[in-house]
Amino acid sequence: MYEFLRYLTEDVMAVDLVTIAPDATLRDAEDVFEAHGFNGLPVVAADGEMVGFLTQLDLLRAFRFDDDTMFPPYPSIARTPVAAVMTREFRSVRPRTPVFRVLEKLVKFRTKSLPVLDGDRLVGIISREDVVQALRKAGSGILPSRDEPVP
Repeated sequence: MYEFLRYLTEDVMAVDLVTIAPDATLRDAEDVFEAHGFNGLPVVAADGEMVGFLTQLDLLRAFRFDDDTMFPPYPSIARTPVAAVMTREFRSVRPRTPVFRVLEKLVKFRTKSLPVLDGDRLVGIISREDVVQALRKAGSGILPSRDEPVP
């Protein structure tokens, strides 16, 4: 298990990313969530900067019933831009963050995944599943080379 302490986020993160633009609609986000089964999406501006994170909970908040709206008007809310409901203050990690620190953050903040940023650029996502796979791999005694990601 000591191998686990040597793993870095860049060793186990997913790099084939699905993102959404801040000007995409909530309907667009629904489609992405449905197509991929994700719980959250990085929101990335045209210049590549990660500007927010959108979760299914953020999406649901837009459709809440309140004292003024007994039946939220789905068509107009569905046209709302992602930027209007996304989380702007999000947690992230860096590519060289040790995976055991990622594990601590995932547990402490009860989150399913964390964006991996190099500066303000999104370079990956690390999820609970990625960390569990790294633990399993470390338990087997097989340490991947730095050129080979942990499967």
